[in-house]
Amino acid sequence: MPKPPIIIIRKKSGHGGHHGGAWKVAYADFVTAMMALFIVLWLMNSSKQIQEAISGYFKDPSGTAKKVGSNVAGSGENFQLTKQNMAKLKEQLQKSIRSINDLDKLKKNIEMTVTAEGLRIELLESEGGTFFDSGSAVLNNSGQELLTLLAAELGKVPNHISIEGHTDAKPYTGKSSYSNWELSADRANAARRLMQQSGLRGDQVSQVRGFADQRLRNLKDPLDPANRRVSIIVQYISNNTDEAESPEEDAKETGEGKRSAAGAKAESETTGKKDEK
Repeated sequence: MPKPPIIIIRKKSGHGGHHGGAWKVAYADFVTAMMALFIVLWLMNSSKQIQEAISGYFKDPSGTAKKVGSNVAGSGENFQLTKQNMAKLKEQLQKSIRSINDLDKLKKNIEMTVTAEGLRIELLESEGGTFFDSGSAVLNNSGQELLTLLAAELGKVPNHISIEGHTDAKPYTGKSSYSNWELSADRANAARRLMQQSGLRGDQVSQVRGFADQRLRNLKDPLDPANRRVSIIVQYISNNTDEAESPEEDAKETGEGKRSAAGAKAESETTGKKDEK
């Protein structure tokens, strides 16, 4: 009987059909979404200054708007004005003020000094009135022009601003219910209103103070017109508080601290002598 033929079955092994690169697109979308999530989480935990800087960049990449944008160099923390770089702001403001048409008439009435509290900008009055008419809390053209320029520059920094009004020792001769206290406070508020309309952020002004004639610039001549002034203070940014203490408060606290320490030392010595007895 003949042998049946041997049948060999060979299975051809082959690759499946071509899957394409769709999975790569899906994976790229997933990675992008995760990166966006991490950026949002980082922004939520970053400082307010960094948030404002990034927001300002996307609103105005050229950096020319009121919010800080690409004209801020370095990382978000580097544009905070400290005691080390406050002098640069002073130079920048002085350079901007030179563009004022009547600068020759005003330059003797504008003074900037870097103090323990921050950059102090003094707008000094003259006998005829430089920024305010005599006895008035309404800014004249020179006052409006200068404060508008300052507001545009100071609105670019994250620092808080405090505004002070001062008068000389001459009593106010208008209404009986109105005094140098009201006049100094009204002038400071007039400056605040105009500056907030011209570039300062709504939350940038931390204090508006009226001192009347209690902090004279020229103690030897209480009637000196230079005692009538509006002071704008660009405060240092502090880690503990947003508002810097004034030099007068620092000096007062230092004196009280020394007196307390001396009293404690004297009490300790007295107690020690009693114990020896």
